Amino acid sequence: MSDPSLAIDDGPTGAAGDAQACREELLGCLRAGSPCSPAEAAVRIPALIERLERLQPADLSAQAAQLAGVWELRWSSSSLPYLAVQPWLENLQLLDPDAGRAMNLLRLAGPLGPLAGIGVQARIGVAAEPPHQRVSVQFVRGGWLGPQFGERRLQLFRQVNQSFPAWLDVTVLDDELRVSRGNSGTLFALVRRPDLALAAFLA
Repeated sequence: MSDPSLAIDDGPTGAAGDAQACREELLGCLRAGSPCSPAEAAVRIPALIERLERLQPADLSAQAAQLAGVWELRWSSSSLPYLAVQPWLENLQLLDPDAGRAMNLLRLAGPLGPLAGIGVQARIGVAAEPPHQRVSVQFVRGGWLGPQFGERRLQLFRQVNQSFPAWLDVTVLDDELRVSRGNSGTLFALVRRPDLALAAFLA
């Protein structure tokens, strides 16, 4: 028997309402303190994402400005340790599409987080081709991002050589939620961190 919660109402009004309900349930699963167990999340989150991708697909030709900001990874389909969501770790992605730059940043959660983190800087570009969801990524430097003193932040980065093309397809995007699919097939769900300023990291 099919799950009635996955049913989609007919017509544009029903589709819009269903997308909102799906989005709210997905955000509830992604937020800290979610009642979903890891086993439940592993099943429920991909189903909600696939449903929302159909109902509310991103269009970066109109939404590119919404990419900008600090995002936190809250779930991924990857088994890699640095892509696992842990309560003691913040996995942040900083996007500045107007300037064509980005950074992936791992740091401790809590008051020690601003003191140090491991970051990888990249150049990014929004592809002009339909379906207007692809963002090219070229990693350029990686290293240590330290605390801020006045208007400057201590950092030590070295050049990195990327031997393969990388990209993300941003399939769902709004002011609070972003879903992306990577070139290796990994599925990511991120929530915006409005408490963190992009300029504090990408000066």
